[in-house]
Amino acid sequence: MKPMYEKVLPTENSSWRYWLYALDEIPFNWHYHPEYEICLTLNSRGQRYIGDDIHFYDDLDLVLLGPKLPHTWHSRELVAAGQHLTYVAQLPIIWIDNIAQMPELKPLGDLLQKSKRGVAFSSATAAACRERFVAMADATPMQRLLWLLEILQLMCEDQSARLISSEGYTPASFPDSSTEKIDKVIAYIHQHYTEDLSAEKMANLAHMSTNHFHRFFKQRTEQTFTEFVNQLRIGRACSLLLTTDMPVANISYRCGFNNLSNFNRRFMQLKNCTPREFKRSYLK
Repeated sequence: MKPMYEKVLPTENSSWRYWLYALDEIPFNWHYHPEYEICLTLNSRGQRYIGDDIHFYDDLDLVLLGPKLPHTWHSRELVAAGQHLTYVAQLPIIWIDNIAQMPELKPLGDLLQKSKRGVAFSSATAAACRERFVAMADATPMQRLLWLLEILQLMCEDQSARLISSEGYTPASFPDSSTEKIDKVIAYIHQHYTEDLSAEKMANLAHMSTNHFHRFFKQRTEQTFTEFVNQLRIGRACSLLLTTDMPVANISYRCGFNNLSNFNRRFMQLKNCTPREFKRSYLK
């Protein structure tokens, strides 16, 4: 089965993506992306599909995946009451490969090379990494990066780590017109986020129906079109709040919101505070 291309978007004010999925079940979603991925799955047991390997996994499942390596997890079985939890760190190739060229980080370069087949780690390493992943949730971007480096160090030091896919396995090339479409749409949104953006306009840009576009965008970005646009606009607003003395109403307009009340409501949803409270907290 041909895997689906997934568009990975960095976390705000970061060069990589940190995310926590909390799900009632993990659906089968065979996909790939150009980024390296660290994936820690908790409170879950089921089937893990990576490259040409199918493996039963249990709680504290920690793996490192290389670029374009197809993968998915699939489970409806919880270890304990609650939800399936999956912490993810997705690292752009150029960024992490450049870091790994530092002499001090040679073990990381070796690990990244192995990740082309996928690497699974011990439960002890997974437990230590869980502490760092949990701490990341409320950390600043700089502190989150330091936790990431600690996770990479723990994985490099794991003597029980094992390769996942078979020897000689390499990800196939997957020509996919949807890759070009999603990149085109996201580039347009970034260039025109201050304007009136609609799903209908984006659907026309991608040459598909509006209903198809909504499904297409959610599948490949794991966000709805509206969520993506609002997050981009609020991110730009945060930057203006911290770097200028521009009134909040002007920032609202500059970031594509047609009225101040809508801007304040969206800001509160995403930041759990008002724009003025956000600015005051950083000034302190």
